[in-house]
Amino acid sequence: MLTRRSAMAGLAGAAALRGAGGTRPNFVFILADDHAGYVLGCDGNRQAETPNLDRLASESVRFARHHCNSPMCTPSRQAIFTGQLPHMSGVTLLKTALAEDKPTLARQLKKAGYTTAVFGKMHFNRPGHPGMFGFDTCMTEDVVAHTWNHLKPDRTVPADIKTKPAWHPFKDPARIWLNADKLPYPRYYDDMKGTFIARHAEQYLEERKRDGQPFGLWVSFMEPHSPYDFPVEDRARFDPADFPPPKIGPNDAAQIPEVFENLTDKDKRGIIAAYYTSVRFMDHNVGVVLKKLAELGLDRNTFLIYSADHGYSLGQHSRFEKHIGYDPALRVPLMMRWPGRIRPGVVHDFTEHVDVPATIMDMLETEPLPIQHGQSLRPYLEGRAMAHRRDHIFSEYMETEQAYIRTERYKYIYCSGKRLDWYRPAKPPVGRWRRLYDLKEDPQEFYDISAREPKLVERFEAMLLDRFRRTHPDAANEPKGFSAEDALDFYVRPRDAGA
Repeated sequence: MLTRRSAMAGLAGAAALRGAGGTRPNFVFILADDHAGYVLGCDGNRQAETPNLDRLASESVRFARHHCNSPMCTPSRQAIFTGQLPHMSGVTLLKTALAEDKPTLARQLKKAGYTTAVFGKMHFNRPGHPGMFGFDTCMTEDVVAHTWNHLKPDRTVPADIKTKPAWHPFKDPARIWLNADKLPYPRYYDDMKGTFIARHAEQYLEERKRDGQPFGLWVSFMEPHSPYDFPVEDRARFDPADFPPPKIGPNDAAQIPEVFENLTDKDKRGIIAAYYTSVRFMDHNVGVVLKKLAELGLDRNTFLIYSADHGYSLGQHSRFEKHIGYDPALRVPLMMRWPGRIRPGVVHDFTEHVDVPATIMDMLETEPLPIQHGQSLRPYLEGRAMAHRRDHIFSEYMETEQAYIRTERYKYIYCSGKRLDWYRPAKPPVGRWRRLYDLKEDPQEFYDISAREPKLVERFEAMLLDRFRRTHPDAANEPKGFSAEDALDFYVRPRDAGA
């Protein structure tokens, strides 16, 4: 359902999607790392300081119930980049490298005559080089780190300003690597890595303005991922006292990851405040890119998307990470802007990450990806009804062999019980388990009703199996005569190369 912060008028068809003189539109994808959909001013969060993203939302179609297809960086990012669900892309685990022969958005744009570039985090898990996955300019996170680490800061941080230590997750206590003391990174704004990425994007846009080539640009910031980096100038932003941790449910205690068990209330407040500060810093650099597009006059003929790889838990169920199927980890920002082509509005229907690449190819009128597990959202952008509105979203987390269905009213979580990740709970469940939540009565996902709703469990397991059977590369090898649970165990098992 599209509501009107503006009801969208229909556009004039394919010809309207080209600029003056028939020139191809440009494309910009701005991606954040771990930005939860609820930490946005435009989402109704009065504590979030996101003026640039809020302004972008006012100029965009904002998808208010957009969800990732995996609550973990690598599989989620590659789902967006290939148009395939993680189990089909071959990337379901954190350390898996995307296969070099995979079709990608950048390769499709290259075929259509675009020059392409990426600056920032892509989680390809292989060294970046020109031409990789279709990027003419390929400054991925490893290249960024190598270049940035060799730059001498313009300003030295005084010794009396306390800054954060090096990041050593799971080696240091959680309060340290989650920045419970809300310490800044030991750099001023001009010397931050996020600023470095934004400025390279600015330079790239200036070059494209000069040569007039249509471009596809990915700007992928590393904030607000832990340890929630922000510059020294922002160290006084946000008071931890203003961020009481969310209440945990009556059944959460046994499932709190051991690594978080010793966090105090004060620690949790500091962690949340540090995250909000990092979001603010990221928002500022998004504004840098948006301002440069406008200054160069490129914004009018540029289809621009803002999103994040997945959401993030900030104390919900006493978790400070993603890696789980609760709503805070699955719901993600998504905004699409094209001045003069898209009239701003808010979509409240369900959408998934795999819908994004299908939409990009459709809006830019380029050849679609050979496998597209999503559907184009173009009708929403043109004020038309979708032929098939999603009535649920699907997501998966293969590190612990889990899969999720979320409908308007219910959330269903299935787990084979055969794998644990690095967020091991104090009392891991024994064997396969399931959770069913009535989101109308229990929006915080506290009370499992699966035992008393066997028909709903059967329905949601059938929905999970239907999605797997239609999209999984190994579906033809599903053993005959399996129960629904055995079949689900067959599908949620990781098959990544080297797994």
